[in-house]
Amino acid sequence: MKLIMLGAPGSGKGTQTSRLKSIFNIPAISTGDIFRNEIKESTELGKKIKKYLDSGQLVPDKIVIEVIRERINQPDCKNGFILDGFPRTLEQARALDEIVKIDACINLSVPKEIIVKRLSARRVCKNCGAVYNLLVLKPKVDEICDKCGGPLYQRDDDKESVIEERFRVYEKQTEPLLEYYKKRIPVITVTCNSVDAPPELITEQIVAGLKKLNLVS
Repeated sequence: MKLIMLGAPGSGKGTQTSRLKSIFNIPAISTGDIFRNEIKESTELGKKIKKYLDSGQLVPDKIVIEVIRERINQPDCKNGFILDGFPRTLEQARALDEIVKIDACINLSVPKEIIVKRLSARRVCKNCGAVYNLLVLKPKVDEICDKCGGPLYQRDDDKESVIEERFRVYEKQTEPLLEYYKKRIPVITVTCNSVDAPPELITEQIVAGLKKLNLVS
């Protein structure tokens, strides 16, 4: 089962991708995770990527497509995968069509005001990378990671001014993908209108949609 997860930054793509990965035992491929690892390792690619991400811009298609091509050709993807954060442009979608056949697209629809509240409240552990949210998933001790005791921080791309720019870029470049995929493959749209909606509820709706398509039993 080869799936695409679409949605604006902060819509919950990462959370749902992680949950579906566990349910269906297929790898989750996040361009964000790949990029952050490159940045952490201070590779030449990572330095280029950091400049784009810090300013709220998208990483150029040529770079992203090559990263994805290499990843989905790995042995663990032979039985399927979930793409989180790719494709983001029509050019990327067309390139992906030439690489692999996608079975369905999952679209997370979340209002902008909820996304701004959710993302600006996100905190990440500097040591282990654990993710918290000051609205719905607070650490036991303020600004301290429950798992390793490391300090929590706010990512540059989670600051409100950058979120606004990311959302603007999403609307301009990524929303047209919905129309593109609606003409080609099944699209499962799940709407969330609450800041503190339980992720399990969203997952249940996604799984129900996949069952209707006979992609899972």
